[in-house]
Amino acid sequence: MSPFEHGEVFVLDDGGEVDLDLGNYERFLDVTLTKDNNVTTGKIYQSVLDKERKGDYLGKTVQVVPHITDAIKDRIEAVALIPVDGKEGPADVCVIELGGTVGDIESMPFIEALRQLSFSVGKDNFCLIHVSLIPVLGVVGEQKTKPTQHSVRELRALGLTPHLLACRSAQPLLDNTKMKLSQFCHVEAANILNIHDVPNIWHIPLLLRNQNAHHSILKQLNLLSIATPPDLEAWTRRAETFNNFTDSALLHACIACSLKPSIDWIAASDLEDDTAQSAPEAYAAAWKSLRNAECVLVPGGFGDRGVSGMILAAKYARENNVPYLGICLGMQISVTEYARSVLGLEKANSNEFDDETPDPVVIFMPEGSRTHMGSTMRLGSRRTLFQTPDCVTSKLYCNPYYVDERHRHRYEVNPDVIGVLEEAGLKFVGKDETGKRMEVLELPSHPFYVGVQFHPEFKSRPGKPSALFLGLILAARGKLEAYLTRHQNGS
Repeated sequence: MSPFEHGEVFVLDDGGEVDLDLGNYERFLDVTLTKDNNVTTGKIYQSVLDKERKGDYLGKTVQVVPHITDAIKDRIEAVALIPVDGKEGPADVCVIELGGTVGDIESMPFIEALRQLSFSVGKDNFCLIHVSLIPVLGVVGEQKTKPTQHSVRELRALGLTPHLLACRSAQPLLDNTKMKLSQFCHVEAANILNIHDVPNIWHIPLLLRNQNAHHSILKQLNLLSIATPPDLEAWTRRAETFNNFTDSALLHACIACSLKPSIDWIAASDLEDDTAQSAPEAYAAAWKSLRNAECVLVPGGFGDRGVSGMILAAKYARENNVPYLGICLGMQISVTEYARSVLGLEKANSNEFDDETPDPVVIFMPEGSRTHMGSTMRLGSRRTLFQTPDCVTSKLYCNPYYVDERHRHRYEVNPDVIGVLEEAGLKFVGKDETGKRMEVLELPSHPFYVGVQFHPEFKSRPGKPSALFLGLILAARGKLEAYLTRHQNGS
């Protein structure tokens, strides 16, 4: 799944690599999903082929209907019974998002499966919300409903009638537009939801609540008698305070500190010496931004583009006592920089960038394959054991023993260089359960210099920020020591 087409790759606890939509569901609903929650065409076809190979179809001709559609229904019904909120037993409501456009070849088996599912579970147990775009064409600014009309007509021809319409638009829907949609799409006006552009994504639940979307859904599913009114007071304050900010782990941490983030994105390649010659203005601007930063974050990544610039950023943060957090590649960068600058190993490098380096401080993970890219990464939630309860990381996690975080990487710090690095002052305070994989590094002489092999951003939530992102922001404001002291004292 290309991130250029689907956005950031999100990693689940069980190692499932999915698109950012599932990340949004995890953050907004505060649930923990698995790869089973991501039902794809490939998985469905593979399961049908496996059954055919095992003889489950008794030699019958395998067809899209009923075999593919039955497999889709079976998968949906099985996944619906899996708890995702930490409680025992299935949830009251299962949310199914079918991507794509009505009429697409790829989605046709899924639409047919949902048609059959709606009939088998009964009308009181099935609520269909159709999301459609309301474009504005020309200088007149008229909101056009024809695309939605045709979409609903096509959907009804396939056997599904929407109970609610969720209309995306740049501006709020006009009353005339709503009435036209209600008349020609056979949907009550009260069930036509306007989801217009808002300052940030956190306004969407409030927008839906103000239109009584929850009431319409509960009514359709006959759940009004058992539903409790949601408490969105804290959510409302958050949405109104942090307009024009993108949902992110950094933002979650800033909210917890009552701060508004000011993020300056620096292209790492602009920090490199070559840029000083080819683009001096970009070089000067990049270094000015770095010197003005209250903290530095080097995130995960792949490939050698900008690596030299990242090393320079890590060196600047280390030498100038600027709080630094390195994630995945960012941790490996800090190890490489330390080996070069402190140990004097000028050619120290990662095997990812230089297979011939005489001083490989980062190496390919041993159980991976060098020739096959698929299924070679260390993925999903893994346990990190803290080597000492006195490290900053364990104090931030409020756990002196271990933490479970999600991974996505192929390369790791070379165990053979740990001894000399620690003798020089760089401490590896977190390791995996075998003790061979380095998971967390710290520089005790620095206010906050932390590198982690895992990705803490994947488990950050609004109202429940990642401990490491929180530590970075607190250190940037000079409040980390006071925070840790309060928590150690139980306050």
